[in-house]
Amino acid sequence: MTGYMADLPPARFNLARYCLDRQARAHGDRTALIVVNRIDETSEDVERWSFAAIDERVRRMAAGLAGAGFAPGERLFIRMGNSADYAFLFFAANAAGLVPIPASAMLSAEEVSRLIADSGASAIAWDGSLALPDLPADVRLIDPQGIAALARCAPVDYADTAADDPAFLIYTSGTLGAPKGVLHAQRAVWGRRPMYRGWEGFEDGDIMLHAGAFNWTYTLGVGLFDPWANGLTAIVYTGERDIAVWPRIVARFGATIMAAVPTLYRQMLKYCDLTPDTLAPLRHALTAGEALPATLLEQWHETTGRMLYEALGMSEISTYISSAPSVPVKPGAPGKPQPGRAVAVLPIEGGADPLPPGETGLIAVHRSDPGLMLGYWNRPDEDALVYRGDWFVGGDVAHFDEDGYLWFEGRNDDLMNAFGYRVSPLEVESVLDRHRDVAEVAVGEVSPRAGLSIVAAFVVARTDRFDPDDLMAFAAEHLAAYKAPRAVFAVKALPRNPNGKIRRKDLQRLVPSREDA
Repeated sequence: MTGYMADLPPARFNLARYCLDRQARAHGDRTALIVVNRIDETSEDVERWSFAAIDERVRRMAAGLAGAGFAPGERLFIRMGNSADYAFLFFAANAAGLVPIPASAMLSAEEVSRLIADSGASAIAWDGSLALPDLPADVRLIDPQGIAALARCAPVDYADTAADDPAFLIYTSGTLGAPKGVLHAQRAVWGRRPMYRGWEGFEDGDIMLHAGAFNWTYTLGVGLFDPWANGLTAIVYTGERDIAVWPRIVARFGATIMAAVPTLYRQMLKYCDLTPDTLAPLRHALTAGEALPATLLEQWHETTGRMLYEALGMSEISTYISSAPSVPVKPGAPGKPQPGRAVAVLPIEGGADPLPPGETGLIAVHRSDPGLMLGYWNRPDEDALVYRGDWFVGGDVAHFDEDGYLWFEGRNDDLMNAFGYRVSPLEVESVLDRHRDVAEVAVGEVSPRAGLSIVAAFVVARTDRFDPDDLMAFAAEHLAAYKAPRAVFAVKALPRNPNGKIRRKDLQRLVPSREDA
């Protein structure tokens, strides 16, 4: 798109300051964060934090980090459980000019050790709740007492960082290989502004409930960055996993928007007695992280009377395609490019000329988008591979339709080879998901025996009457012959990563061995 120019932030810009300082000055007593540690029918354990209180705590912890001798740009690995201090330390590290590394609590000590080595982290913040690896001599440990001591320091001002200075480092989930670091700039939070109207549909007074943990970048971004940048209240639950808590939290605290992955909404429909009245304060809900099946969208709307607005994103930029109250939902498509973003579909084989509607290629985002990463951590060769002229090109395959909606077809390396044709597993899944006996389905290319590769479907059945042959007949009726699965396997659960995404590479493990057949 020749001549495209993104809406850029000021030259001097700090992520934490943008989210907290303005709000603390304008309305410091307003509730910024509700942490629900426990909630049942008769009692609750809840923390409430105002913008002024969070701003002060973050600046106190930033002072402690600066006083400990850390230099701007040094990396701080956060190895903590799901508590508010996780978020406060993340913002404090940024406020001190450091580069926090948020990571899943489900990582093993061995995996943490590898990420520390790859990132060159100077220190690890550890609250004692998770396994700690043996640390190299040059990696400092901030233990529980040290974390508590940070909050007792005299507060300092936010670091005077530039918009292009590093802000945080995240690691991809590793479903396609070894995790790699994605380094984001301070401007990343400015680059999220198209989401406010183009997906989240914020209004004054909104209360955002995010169903993820503090350590997940989906929670940090949608659950904290975005509501706080708009002076809104965020809710995060830290208690035992119980699907029944979500309607309870919505009703008790007046959540007007909820964000989660499709799997959680599916579980709510299955295990909660949902009606429009049980979610009375909720205006709409957001979903991301994996494709939203059209059947789930329909069932949620029919049961609750609310819309699910989907977004498509990637670690390198967060979300950039979405539906919203201002962008009508088209079932099966995640939506349109958010206003202010330049998105194109480029040929898979190469070239920087966008394809016309209807033609499949790789999704590309204009490299001037302020939400785009600074680059992959210490991987210059991979950086070079993802740029074509003015475009950043990820590995996602899609096409635009004539109405400007993008139809996502999966990862380029997830595409299956069926009789010489390239087939998207998402396309096949969207059809099989409509079968009356299918609760969940994943499709992948597997090898039932050496020398043979087929497209197979793995199904969590809705009822005991599930018949694989019936599903294959259903597929034959609704799909081209080369797209239809050649085998169907009933399974108890689908392999998913900690964020709920299907791990397609693990589907092979679910194929019965010849001895079991």
